[in-house]
Amino acid sequence: MSVVDESILAVLERRAVQQPDDIAYTFVDYDVDPSGFAESLTWSQVYNRVCVMANELRKLGAVGDRAAIMAPQGLDYIVGFLGALEAGLVAVPLSVPMLGVHDERASAVLRDCTPSVVLTTSSVVDAVMPSLSGVPAIIEVDALDLDSPAAPFHGPREQPKTAFLQYTSGSTRTPAGVMVTHESLIANLRQIEADYFEDTGGVAPPDTTFVSWLPFYHDMGLILGIFGPVGFDMRGVLTSPMAFLQKPFRWIHLMATSNRPVTAAPNFAYELAVRRTSDDDMAGLDLAHVSSFMTGAERVHAATMRRFYERFSKFNLPATALRAAYGLAEATVYVASSLPGRKLSTVRFDYEKLADSYAVRCEGGAGVELIGHGAPRACTVRIVDPETGAENPPDKVGEIWVCGENVSAGYWRNPQATERTFGAELVDPSPGTPQGPWLRTGDLGVLSDGELFIIGRIKDLLIVDGRNHYPDDIEATIQEISGGRVAAISVQDDRSEQLVAIVEFKNRGGSADAHDRMHTVKRELMSAISRSHGVRVSDLVMVAPGSIPITTSGKIRRSSCIELYGRDGFARLDTAV
Repeated sequence: MSVVDESILAVLERRAVQQPDDIAYTFVDYDVDPSGFAESLTWSQVYNRVCVMANELRKLGAVGDRAAIMAPQGLDYIVGFLGALEAGLVAVPLSVPMLGVHDERASAVLRDCTPSVVLTTSSVVDAVMPSLSGVPAIIEVDALDLDSPAAPFHGPREQPKTAFLQYTSGSTRTPAGVMVTHESLIANLRQIEADYFEDTGGVAPPDTTFVSWLPFYHDMGLILGIFGPVGFDMRGVLTSPMAFLQKPFRWIHLMATSNRPVTAAPNFAYELAVRRTSDDDMAGLDLAHVSSFMTGAERVHAATMRRFYERFSKFNLPATALRAAYGLAEATVYVASSLPGRKLSTVRFDYEKLADSYAVRCEGGAGVELIGHGAPRACTVRIVDPETGAENPPDKVGEIWVCGENVSAGYWRNPQATERTFGAELVDPSPGTPQGPWLRTGDLGVLSDGELFIIGRIKDLLIVDGRNHYPDDIEATIQEISGGRVAAISVQDDRSEQLVAIVEFKNRGGSADAHDRMHTVKRELMSAISRSHGVRVSDLVMVAPGSIPITTSGKIRRSSCIELYGRDGFARLDTAV
């Protein structure tokens, strides 16, 4: 196993000593060159820069102080983050606020974590400054002489229990700082490697490459993009989220040109890659050697995975490369994934029964199609009745509870929320099942034939006319027709809850053509929702692409959608339709 029972910093030091000239990270910058400018660091270069960074930070903060990283995606971000850990500080990964725009989330996080130092770069320091009221010190990472020999540090490597604070994206609530410990980080890296590479003995094969554009301030981008190469002894080929969004083909190109590539991304990324990658883009490229296209961070849609495979199979993408994963920041990042070397498991469940919290399989094209996430093997998972705290039998929908070494220590300076989320106990647990403490994920799931299926967030559950409806299912039905992002929400009127759908609609062609097409699409959507889900849509709101608020990981902020709809905050395209 590549990851052993030692701190991630000890693993990094070992890499620098044992394989100093091996490439650790390559960052491909498409701002410098639209075709991609690649800059690489070896393990010895990374470790030297991290030590230089740590020496600077020791002058400014004591062990356990927080260091916020607010830098562009790139090698300086990696060095700053790892340097903070090496100095014994608690790292806080954040994004760079837009220049001239107040970033309330960043300001709220900084108020909550009270950092002693902020790490940024000279190119964005002006954008960062407005958020830094009261922060004692600012370091521009690129202004340091990082390649000068690091002065030796005499003394033990002091580390607080907490390695970093991962602030949740806030799709359903105010962001909270998850305290990820050094122990839970190493434990989760071991679990990821054992599951991701189960077919090769639980160890990443030599020359494996991790390819990612995911932001470092998001849990999946951080754990896999920064820590994955260290822990799994693989090269990281990285770029920025903006580079991907501008041209999704860049992600596919990096996969096609890397050795044994592994990647992970949310469902929406696969949709974008399908829609915006042309055959000319793929000319001369081959995906036969791809190890894994993992999808997670949001509900995985079977139709999306099918479209992605159909689009790229003619470039020799193996069907077995597509995999699904489930996790959350409170469990460091990873909980479960489908098995390697096999095609994705897709199962149709009777919608009526699923609405009554029972997973009953059905044949043909009827029902709701869900993706299997394999049998949980990294940690202990139970499906629990959220009201009674009792374990559910197989095929009974309930809340996903998690127990394992990867579960984080709780929320930063919030003991009440910590006890509520991380301190759950089972009522009369089954033999071999611990009573507690359990992490309550807030997600609905079901175990069917031993495999985990994800239903959605408890807080997002729609109750219309006294019946349960899962917004992800309704959104998937709408997306099949509209092709854009969708938010299904329930809105209270004078009598009951009403279903409202916000649909992003690309306005193609002239105004008359767009009007007619929108009218047709709305009629098709109304019919499809009624037919598939047995519910009437009170209002279909057609909006321009980019109108639906999302989190840093691409999840729909349904609570924000409800607030916007309530005050007529959406710029409707269909006011005359």
